[in-house]
Amino acid sequence: MTLIIVESPTKARTFNRILKIENKTDYFVFATLGHFRDLPSATMSIDLSHDFKPSYEIMSSKQKVVTELKRLATEHDEIILATDADREGESISYHAAYILGFINESWPDIEVKSPKGGSRPKGDGPLGQPSGRKTLKRIVFHEITAKALNEALTHDEELRLDLVKAQQARRVIDRIVGYELSPLLWKKLSKNWLSAGRVQTVALRLVVEREKEVLGFNLEKFSVLGGTFQILKDELVAKLVSKNGESFEEKKTLKLFSGEYTYTKGLISKEKAVEIENDLKEDSYKVSDVNESETVRYPPPPYTTSQLQQDAINRYGLSSKMVMRIAQDLYERGLITYHRTDSFNLSASYVFKAKDFITENYGKEYALEKPRGYKTKSSSAQEAHEAIRPTKVDRTPQLLAKDKKLNRSQLMIYELIFNRALATQMKEASLISYKVTVKGTKGYEFLTEAQKIVFDGFLRVQAPEFVKKHTEGISIKVDSPAELKNLTIEEKESKAPYRYSEASLIKALEEHGIGRPSTYAPIMSLIIEKGYVDKDGRYLKPTSLGTAISDYLSKAFGKLFNIDFTAKLEQELDDIAEGKLKMLEVLKGFYTPFNEDLKEQQKDDTKVELKEEVTEPCPTCGSPLQIRFSKFGKFYACTAYPKCKFTKSFLKLVSGKKCPKDGGDVVVRYSKAKRKFYGCSNYPKCDYVEFGWSKLVKSDENKADSNAKDKELTKKTIVLNK
Repeated sequence: MTLIIVESPTKARTFNRILKIENKTDYFVFATLGHFRDLPSATMSIDLSHDFKPSYEIMSSKQKVVTELKRLATEHDEIILATDADREGESISYHAAYILGFINESWPDIEVKSPKGGSRPKGDGPLGQPSGRKTLKRIVFHEITAKALNEALTHDEELRLDLVKAQQARRVIDRIVGYELSPLLWKKLSKNWLSAGRVQTVALRLVVEREKEVLGFNLEKFSVLGGTFQILKDELVAKLVSKNGESFEEKKTLKLFSGEYTYTKGLISKEKAVEIENDLKEDSYKVSDVNESETVRYPPPPYTTSQLQQDAINRYGLSSKMVMRIAQDLYERGLITYHRTDSFNLSASYVFKAKDFITENYGKEYALEKPRGYKTKSSSAQEAHEAIRPTKVDRTPQLLAKDKKLNRSQLMIYELIFNRALATQMKEASLISYKVTVKGTKGYEFLTEAQKIVFDGFLRVQAPEFVKKHTEGISIKVDSPAELKNLTIEEKESKAPYRYSEASLIKALEEHGIGRPSTYAPIMSLIIEKGYVDKDGRYLKPTSLGTAISDYLSKAFGKLFNIDFTAKLEQELDDIAEGKLKMLEVLKGFYTPFNEDLKEQQKDDTKVELKEEVTEPCPTCGSPLQIRFSKFGKFYACTAYPKCKFTKSFLKLVSGKKCPKDGGDVVVRYSKAKRKFYGCSNYPKCDYVEFGWSKLVKSDENKADSNAKDKELTKKTIVLNK
């Protein structure tokens, strides 16, 4: 009999279903419910004086799981470790092998007692071993299908100890940073619930620095003129771009904390626009140039973890945490390949089946003669051999919708993955791009651009709405007379850098080589739940608490919370996983400079002031109110404390929104499960509730707030909710 160890009950059920279909009755699948052996939270549990040795223990909530696992091991002759293929999955397998007696821990070395497929004598392990001679195997797969499982069972592997060492090195470093820096924050801000993290604080700093850049951006107003022309039977809307070859726009580039930002600034003032308008009305025009060029558009690569998160966040307004939860479920149900990956690779089996599917369902003209591949940029992509794709090319979203086994959110994510993977193996799209220039006798030039789909190719799957809107071309000829029918003057402002959304912050972290696919969602959740960042619609704004923490840590530990240093450390962790670096070498290289800075800061007794004043007086004593922070969030408190102990919950107003039931203010609330929703400020008299920002706010109101009005709204003026 064989015992298969996995992490989750869903994965176990999928395994059992496959094994039953395959008529393999001599297997028993057991789920550990994730990690079960970890560093205890009461202390740092890292021995700094003995090569950073960690002290693992069985988690109290998993004692029964471990007891059952050890009991099952005594009843089975063969034990197969079938956890996920990344570092965390390898670590769970490692700890399972340890408690079952197959591994000796002698930090920092790890010794596997029994070789691949070998046997282990009775009773030679550290924690009470299964009886008799046992066989330990490790299998690796990237999709949960009958074919993948059968192949893995016949090609077992060694435990990949370099991945375990990389995971342990990350765990040790993050534990040191968290447990050494957090008490320092408690001291500096007089709040014993704050926390700091190696990647978490860099992510926070990106948000804080971007907010400073947005508020410090010099907004410049300018005018944009547009004209509507009648050209024979055609009507053309174009933008005024130049006069006598001199452009009315210029591009400027700013150096930001995370890179460069280029924006366009118009050169026509409001007063100048009136002069030009009068000049244009007296002019006559003709079409001076029609430029047609055929362009080819290729499909984007299949999804990696971060790109799936970004796309799902931007399209559907889901949080990164929710996207990963859905992807995890789809993977464990056997519907998609492993969802934590940096790779663009697709298996030969998939691409050839995709060709047949495309030929049958869309026509031979849409299928490629040879499979299309994509070059993976990430140096650490060897940990996962494939991009995210459906496990069956003929399992369409429409079929799953008929089965009604997935909810709406799961179907949306599956459809994204299905369409993206399929599109990679479809012919490229062909388009004609048009640029039409209308010129007046006084030298003014208007320009308009358009596109026409010649062959839709992969766009038929990826962007059918785009295809529908671009079926007509332009038949305008050069030297055709153009009659100016209407002129418009639009007042605009130069656009400040966009605030980060979860999607763009994940993109920035990935571009700078910070964090791993599995860490992005927890980072987003943590900085929001801790109250360091507020989510305003889809955009992230730092709170005064988050700003204070970021400013202090980036000044006191400038090297540690620097983008380049964090990326370098991330690369070193990847090098450990690839066997290129020794774990202790990286740990010592990190800790020595960190400890020097820490000792200096521990000597400094200055406090970090954190106050937000409120315009309204205390309703009890009339003293000014202020905003305070606790681990439960913001609240109002009287400045006369302890004489006056007035406090009131802080409810964040949703600007410009009123309750549709009684006209009260709409405020942000949180459920007991910390799920964010929108409700009426007059609760419990009014029970209006709305989940999801997209339902509450129109899409055109959910754009980057980089104009003067939004800039004014971001000032630290807080209104007391009545």
